[in-house]
Amino acid sequence: MHSSPNAITIEAGFDTGNIQVLDASDPTNIRLAIRPDTRSGHFQWFHFRASGLVAGERYEFVITNAGQSSYPHAWNGYDAVACEDSEHWFRVPSHYDGSALSFSLVASAPIISFAYFEPYRLARHEALMARADAHHGLERLATGRSCEGREIPLYRAGKGEPGKRKLWFIAQQHPGEHMAEWFMEGIIEALEQGEPWLRSLLERAELYLILNMNPDGAFHGHLRTNAAGKDLNRAWQDATAEETPEVHFALQQMDKHGVDLFIDAHGDEEIPHVFTAACEGNPGYSPRIADLEARLRDALCARTAEFQQRHGYTRDLPGQANMRLACNAVGQRFDCLSLTLEMPFKDHLDAPEPRTGWSGARSARLAQDMLKVVADMVPVLR
Repeated sequence: MHSSPNAITIEAGFDTGNIQVLDASDPTNIRLAIRPDTRSGHFQWFHFRASGLVAGERYEFVITNAGQSSYPHAWNGYDAVACEDSEHWFRVPSHYDGSALSFSLVASAPIISFAYFEPYRLARHEALMARADAHHGLERLATGRSCEGREIPLYRAGKGEPGKRKLWFIAQQHPGEHMAEWFMEGIIEALEQGEPWLRSLLERAELYLILNMNPDGAFHGHLRTNAAGKDLNRAWQDATAEETPEVHFALQQMDKHGVDLFIDAHGDEEIPHVFTAACEGNPGYSPRIADLEARLRDALCARTAEFQQRHGYTRDLPGQANMRLACNAVGQRFDCLSLTLEMPFKDHLDAPEPRTGWSGARSARLAQDMLKVVADMVPVLR
């Protein structure tokens, strides 16, 4: 915490918080820096609260080390998000000069929060787990533990019946990618609403859900790693109970129950579009898997303007996949349709919303569109 002579206070000592105050003495040039992950050099995520603001006055915030962040080019075309009421987040015009990221606004409230993306706070995470625990159609099948002992529940919608397809959704391996747990909230909402299409899905399939794979990293305001400094999405070939217990737990449960479809929800810093990455570089990649990937992508494009296929990652060459990634490792291990879903930190430029950019609410809606597409595909997954 740091107080200026003008009583401006900048603080980030709360869950998901991340900022260092360099100089808050000049309201028109508040100098800040992002703190790296605890045991890693990665940094990009920020979240802080400014208080003591005077309505009608302009304040400018400068993140001085943006150019040294993990993805410095991602600041081009990026606008920070702000919130004045603890609920509604909006974009703040921002400027990146190749070194620092700056954003300013005229205050209309005495306290304003700023973040890299609409954060999924601990209280909301705990409330989402409580909703899942209370829902009569969901079972807490098993509970893993993070490096620091935080709960990682595995929920199942279903009773493990033979012949039903096993559909896995996990989120937030990279803790700064908060849109991923908003996506999982959309799945919980669909289960609570229990509409006919979802009941039809559950007649033929079971959902296996891990709401947040990296609760330690999220709590500490990390971008990329867990409390041991490990990137969970690079640990799917050598996970250990000591350094990557989160992945170790997920793999144990997958081996126990099986996987027929796997969706790993993420956020991408640079690309202003929603897209998927798949398993085309896997040694076991087959025409069957390629057809399933195409079906899902085409169907999701047809269902919502929030998804597209033109922009995304460069496709892996045959046999050149990084098998430490969850998508590739799970797809190979279970010979199943396996996708990484990437949502933007910026906006989805095929369906832009200038006030909010990509947001938590849009992430949740996308989850329900994805579920509807998957529901139609269940008969052809095997």
